[in-house]
Amino acid sequence: MLPEFSVFQWLLAVLAATGVGVSKSGLPGISLLHVVIFAHLFPGLASTGVLLPLLVAGDVGAVLLFRRHAQWEHVFRTLPPALLGVALGWAVMGWTQRQGIPAVRFNPVIGGIVLTLALVQLGRNWKPDLFARVPSSAGFAWTMGLIAGVTTMLANAAGPVMALYLLAVALPKAAFVGTAGWFFLLINLCKVPFSAQLGLIQASSLTFNLLLVPATVAGLLLGRSLVARLPQKWFDSLVLLFALFAAAKLLSSG
Repeated sequence: MLPEFSVFQWLLAVLAATGVGVSKSGLPGISLLHVVIFAHLFPGLASTGVLLPLLVAGDVGAVLLFRRHAQWEHVFRTLPPALLGVALGWAVMGWTQRQGIPAVRFNPVIGGIVLTLALVQLGRNWKPDLFARVPSSAGFAWTMGLIAGVTTMLANAAGPVMALYLLAVALPKAAFVGTAGWFFLLINLCKVPFSAQLGLIQASSLTFNLLLVPATVAGLLLGRSLVARLPQKWFDSLVLLFALFAAAKLLSSG
């Protein structure tokens, strides 16, 4: 059964689904838009299960559009710790369900992490030699992958985390989007059985997702057009700006 939404609520859902596509093929930093909208439409943990299939659809589209540009080295470096993070996030979600604790309580923690990472990147932009060797280290990749895994399971909020990682390793914009596409496709597919086990993905939510897939496809095409037109410097600046905005929003929503 579909949700009994008003016209305005359906428009919000279409906007969020379009935002999924744009974030997957153009500006990953705007991913907080659809997270916030779906959290408003489906309070509690339910929003993460409703959103996940649309994220997978967006990931498939991003991979199809940018697969030739992916740099697998960065996927392989961050995927193992991210999978560990997904398992940790799933355990935390199960515990919060049993304790009746809203998952939104973790948002300020996630926001603080994103803000710290964004400020470090701002410092590196100001002084390029600051932490110059850190982005290429295995410890940095494992730390960012683990954080991405936990945050994507708890709040579908790993977009800014991985965006800052890919910004730190200085990937060109097409390689940035292609690498992020493969990373999130693999990680989100791994999240599906965890979300299903928690009862967050159901037949009714999948029907709702199917109705919104065309909007996600439209967003994918819009995002690809934006990437083609944006100069690299503007692209990097927008990624950082959206990460700072995401951090501020998460810090204020706990």
